[in-house]
Amino acid sequence: MSVIAPDFRLSGFIRSILDNAFWALLLANLVGIPAIMMVLFYIEMPVINGELLTPFLAFTWLADPSRILPIVHAFMATDLFRVMAFPGFGFAALIAAGTIFVERKLLAKLQLRVGPFYCGKIEGILQLMGDGLKLISKEIIIPAKADKPIFWVAPVIFVATAAAFVALIPVAPGWVVADVDLGLIAVFAVIGFFPIITILSAWSANSKFPFIGGIRALFQMVSFEIPLILSLLGVVILTGTLNLSEIAASQSVFPWIIFLPVGAVVFFTTMLAELERIPFDLPEAESEIVAGWLTEFSGMMYGLVQLGTYLKLYAFAALFVVLFLGGWHGPMVVPPFPEEILTEGIVMGPVTAKIPGLPLFTQEMLNGTLWFVLKTVGVIFFILLPRGVFPRIRIDMLLNLGWSKLIGLAFVNIFIALGLLYAGVLGPGGMLPQ
Repeated sequence: MSVIAPDFRLSGFIRSILDNAFWALLLANLVGIPAIMMVLFYIEMPVINGELLTPFLAFTWLADPSRILPIVHAFMATDLFRVMAFPGFGFAALIAAGTIFVERKLLAKLQLRVGPFYCGKIEGILQLMGDGLKLISKEIIIPAKADKPIFWVAPVIFVATAAAFVALIPVAPGWVVADVDLGLIAVFAVIGFFPIITILSAWSANSKFPFIGGIRALFQMVSFEIPLILSLLGVVILTGTLNLSEIAASQSVFPWIIFLPVGAVVFFTTMLAELERIPFDLPEAESEIVAGWLTEFSGMMYGLVQLGTYLKLYAFAALFVVLFLGGWHGPMVVPPFPEEILTEGIVMGPVTAKIPGLPLFTQEMLNGTLWFVLKTVGVIFFILLPRGVFPRIRIDMLLNLGWSKLIGLAFVNIFIALGLLYAGVLGPGGMLPQ
């Protein structure tokens, strides 16, 4: 059977390239330039050579790296950068994407499989991009009898709630989106939305399997949220604060997991249940109820739920690091910046290029971020590991574990914290420094 090749014309190929270039330039002028100007007006402009920089002059400087650095430095100090890039949504989404890839390769190695391999030359590194394009291009199918407004909005709310959770996590000293005094209470409030979103999305699908999965998720999350909250009271008792940044700062000498290992174990176990990870994945349970409350989601609606799930995974792992593993504290491994960079600019042999705005980050911030990421990645590894090791437990065993054993261990952790406090070992005036 012969296949007739399509007629290729160089003129048509050049015409298509010029057509794409035209639309790219048109969109850049109609959308890109106004967006840049809006951001420049939003930024608090720096003072250069004794004069306040204007947004219009800053726009003309964008092609000069030596002049754009002060603008970039000023942009990094805005709330927009913290929310969209670091330490907010963009940073968390990047770690979430890496987590998805590592989980696939890790499970493949544990199960003697190859895993992602063909999409991209290096270990299937582009598989995530291929899956993203697939989800974006696939049709979104809505069940005929679904409650469409709730069904549509549930994935968006799920991602937004996960992003709100991420906003409360301090990554480095002074680098947090929402540094509130009652940060731990805010975390509990945000976590409480996940069961509501799950049951609403399951109910709105008007299908049996999602509804069964939603009921399972509701039972599971409610039974494990109480020991989750109680497991953190020991840290609050010893630190005397609910601010997550202050809790992380209080562990400059030693992490709280040394004195509160029971609370750390209880929190890690309840964290697995809140994330619906094996062995607590009953709400999804693909071998029993297809995909549980996710069964009817398709296309990018399913993609949004998966994004929110891995953002939530990162946030829980980071919260464990902040509460029990010392947060950003660790040995100083980032070398100090040369004095020339701090005072003058970049030294290139005998010539000093005076570039204002350097360095963009402080040594303390870079070192803290490095240790925070390393600790968070380690916790994520232990969250992913049970999926390739443990089987799924029964629902009655799950409820018994949550309502009896974990609550009992959480109270034991509270009594340990009170004993350390009243014995004068830790806390204000304690023998050990914090």
